[in-house]
Amino acid sequence: MDLSNLKPAAGSVKSRKRIGRGPGSGLGGTSTRGHKGAKSRSGYSKKIGFEGGQMPLQRRLPKYGFKNINRVEYKAINLGDIQAVASEKNLDAVDVNVLVSAGMASPKDLIKVLGDVRKGQLTSKLTVSAHAFSNSAKSAIEALGGTIVILEK
Repeated sequence: MDLSNLKPAAGSVKSRKRIGRGPGSGLGGTSTRGHKGAKSRSGYSKKIGFEGGQMPLQRRLPKYGFKNINRVEYKAINLGDIQAVASEKNLDAVDVNVLVSAGMASPKDLIKVLGDVRKGQLTSKLTVSAHAFSNSAKSAIEALGGTIVILEK
């Protein structure tokens, strides 16, 4: 046996219907499309969400709220995580590049430092650079003699 003898198992391959090839084929005439109507015509394509003329679901459901197009989305990072990175890498200044290299943010992210006490606390004097700071983070950093640097967005 070699590659030239290979063929599919018996009955596993079926030939396709060749529609619209004349009346002798048994699939001529309307070519399996029925009589009249949009689906029988060439170029027909149903719109997404079309329900045959019935009011579509996206129009039946109530709409509420709005999306603020001016919203600025920040990547939130807690002081406990910043302390962990600083102590692990033995740093006295933490900026966006350090957080990106630690895998905590992507280069395009705007970073906001949060001072959530439940997620760990700051224990050493640090210079922290980020795009925004919560009031609790600001006071926690400055209480230890550290400084904050607010970056432009």
